[in-house]
Amino acid sequence: MGTITDDEVIRKRLLIDGDGAGDDRRINVLLKSFLKWCRSNVTPEEGFAQYQRMLGSLSQCEFSMGKTLLVYDMNLKEMENYETIYADIEQSISAAHEKIGECKKEIQRAKRIRKNRQEYDALAKVIQQHPDRHKTMEQLEALDKELQQLSQIKENVEDKLELRKEQFHVLLSTIQELQQTLDNDEEMESDETSQESPMENGD
Repeated sequence: MGTITDDEVIRKRLLIDGDGAGDDRRINVLLKSFLKWCRSNVTPEEGFAQYQRMLGSLSQCEFSMGKTLLVYDMNLKEMENYETIYADIEQSISAAHEKIGECKKEIQRAKRIRKNRQEYDALAKVIQQHPDRHKTMEQLEALDKELQQLSQIKENVEDKLELRKEQFHVLLSTIQELQQTLDNDEEMESDETSQESPMENGD
């Protein structure tokens, strides 16, 4: 805030009141009258009359000067008041800027909280779509038992299949031996028949 000199304040105030030019003229007239009174050779009566007129002009100048001083003091008080108001306004503006900064931080914090809440809600929905851990463990245990039962059944079937293979192999061996025995029997019968035929022819 620019400083204003005392003369500028007085000059502006006098110009507003319309008394500045009159005071200057009154002082000039009083000075000229005083110089003329000092050099004049008039009668005492006329000199006393001029003296009284100069005293009247001087009183008017003193009154105007007192008025000017009052206006000057009032202007100083107004300036002090304006400076106080200006300082209060600057302080209010600074406080408002700080408040705005705090509000911006609160807004950013609220946005982060809202974003985190939305992400939490989305994650909660995804989790709710999946079975809980207890049910999942129960299902896994049931599947494990079923798998063990199937493995046992598979082993039993494989054992039975192996047994059937062995039995089939024994059966094939038995059939082959039986076939061999039958073939041998037929061959022996054929030999016996061929031996009996010449003997019958000799009789």
